Amino acid sequence: MVISKKKNLSLINKIEKIIPGGAHTYSRGSDQFSENVPQILTRGKGAYLFYKKKRFLDFGMGLRSVNIGYAENKINQSAISQINKGNNLTRPSEIEYEAAKKLVNLIDSVDMVKFTKNGSSAVTAAVKLARAYTKKEYVLRCKQQPFFSYDDWFIGSTVIKKGITRDTIKKTIFFDYNDIESIKKNISNYRNKIACIVLEPAFTECPKQNNQSGCCSNKKCDRAFKKKSNFLKEVEKICKRNKIIFILDEMITGFRWHLKGAQFMYGIKPDLTTFGKAMANGFSVAAVGGKKKIMDLGSIDKKNRERLFLLSTTHGAEMSGLGAFVETLKYLKKNDVIKKNWYFGYKLKNEMNSISKKHGLINYFRVLGPSCSPYYVCKNKKFEISQEFKTLFIQEMFKHGVLIPWISICYRHGNKEIKIVKNALEKTLKVYKLALKKSAKKYINGKIVKPVFRKFN
Repeated sequence: MVISKKKNLSLINKIEKIIPGGAHTYSRGSDQFSENVPQILTRGKGAYLFYKKKRFLDFGMGLRSVNIGYAENKINQSAISQINKGNNLTRPSEIEYEAAKKLVNLIDSVDMVKFTKNGSSAVTAAVKLARAYTKKEYVLRCKQQPFFSYDDWFIGSTVIKKGITRDTIKKTIFFDYNDIESIKKNISNYRNKIACIVLEPAFTECPKQNNQSGCCSNKKCDRAFKKKSNFLKEVEKICKRNKIIFILDEMITGFRWHLKGAQFMYGIKPDLTTFGKAMANGFSVAAVGGKKKIMDLGSIDKKNRERLFLLSTTHGAEMSGLGAFVETLKYLKKNDVIKKNWYFGYKLKNEMNSISKKHGLINYFRVLGPSCSPYYVCKNKKFEISQEFKTLFIQEMFKHGVLIPWISICYRHGNKEIKIVKNALEKTLKVYKLALKKSAKKYINGKIVKPVFRKFN
């Protein structure tokens, strides 16, 4: 896969002149990919992306929003049928009511739901509900999990604090995932000030159980999370004991770990949950849902009660997206998509690690994590996680037809795609091995991939 570097850099310059950051989410920015990856894409189909007539296998999958496949016909047709009905009406639509019923009936912890267009709005709405319900202001959020919202309460807790007021910054504090003592310490230090705890149920590891953390890496997770205590259950208990709202962000885990959410798999019932990403196979749908006593604060039918202005978006319940959500849900059930994706991830992980071992590189390049959502680690010769070697890996894999900035699995990935990955990885790790002996920079054509959250460019 060869893309002209000169032409690509020219496109980057043109786009960045009219779009700040060159994209509408920083994760799509030019600093997140090696310079041989095209700045603009033409289309996607199944597990593949196209730049003009050039096709390549994708594992970015629309920033993890596509869990079935690009341009899936049945889902597209469902969205189009809603467009033909008007797409955005003066009063709530039938599909809006249908979608809400389906989500409430599916997720055990959700009594009421509010749709919106992106995950940031949904999580911020949950935080607002928590503050209104508890009459407390501090947010305790997981330090290891990279992104919850573009709003001030979260961004002020990152290194990019410019434009955020000092009062806002001080009101978001941290705890460590799988460290219940760090939560207890914060509750003690900020007694009666914490409105909510915000975290993803899992990210690179599963909730700790009986001092056992990390991930089993099995085809399907077989730990008895429902029956036995785990980190998330302890968080749930602490929240109840201290009158803190338990907010679970299921943007990534929702409709991937289990059809009823990772919360079902781990045996918990949060007060509020946020969904997005894969719930509509790439269409713009997100949601906040939870217990009626909390969600009801956003209602308009209660006399003599001070109102909470929750979410109000013209396009929040756009019919095309909700049509796609309803059809996606049907497709996930009918085709047992989640089980298949777990199995594919397990096989992919084993195949990639097997090749790495064969090249003697397993201590430098390894695939880890839950089989439904694996991740890879690139290390330098000092065994340190390295942005340089990550850049080299992305660059070399793309040369051989695979775009893999991270690993996001869809239903359309199969045995054919594993063969493509294996072929690309064999060639990539030969270069990786040479780079360990000399230097990664010697083999990188262009700039090094950078973290999204950094203070300076």
